[in-house]
Amino acid sequence: MNNAAQIWTYLSQEPLLWLCATLFAYATGDFVFRKSGRRSVANPVLIAVTILALLLGATKTDYKTYFEGAQFVHFMLGPATVCLGLPLYDNLDRLKHAVLPLVAALLAGSLTAIVSVLALAKFFDLGPVMMASLAPKSTTAPVAIGISESLGGEPTITAVLVILTGIIGAIVVTPLLNLLRIRDWRARGFSVGVAAHGIGTARALQVNETAGAFAGMGMGLNAVLTAIVAPLVLRLFQ
Repeated sequence: MNNAAQIWTYLSQEPLLWLCATLFAYATGDFVFRKSGRRSVANPVLIAVTILALLLGATKTDYKTYFEGAQFVHFMLGPATVCLGLPLYDNLDRLKHAVLPLVAALLAGSLTAIVSVLALAKFFDLGPVMMASLAPKSTTAPVAIGISESLGGEPTITAVLVILTGIIGAIVVTPLLNLLRIRDWRARGFSVGVAAHGIGTARALQVNETAGAFAGMGMGLNAVLTAIVAPLVLRLFQ
């Protein structure tokens, strides 16, 4: 028993262990997702996060130790976000015919995401640091963390909120849009890209190529607009 504990203590300090654990957790989530018929409730990111949380809790591993191994995955967020521009380019002609509706939807979606969460934070008197951490929650992680730092927020809290926002958005988007009887793939994709950034965009790409292209565009434009608007809106609530 003591030997096993010593072996685990040694392995837990090796960065490769947590990288492998992260990849295994996501592979498990993706397997379950495919076996479920790609149902949104079986979101692979949600399953992977749950597995890793249970594993870290059971082994009493702190986040710093885990991140030393998983930071390669974090690094790949940037290139992965850029790659979302490929389906956008393939559908460029279709995008040109919907500029005005997309601008209106972008403004409405981005402002609603920022104002609503800051209003709730103000109502519950969460304080300036938490408000700054909450403001960019609906944009993609690398941008959200940068905005949070510039506003005086806590990047770790922002990262958690971004992931939760994306997971919830990816789970509810399909049933919600079906309930609202929105059939246009452009509208469906753009809305989830604005509201649920990369995780929502990944879900849109799984459902329809056009939806994925518009989701990628919504995510990118919302990141730019949030970086401009979030500081201004935050001042109104402080």
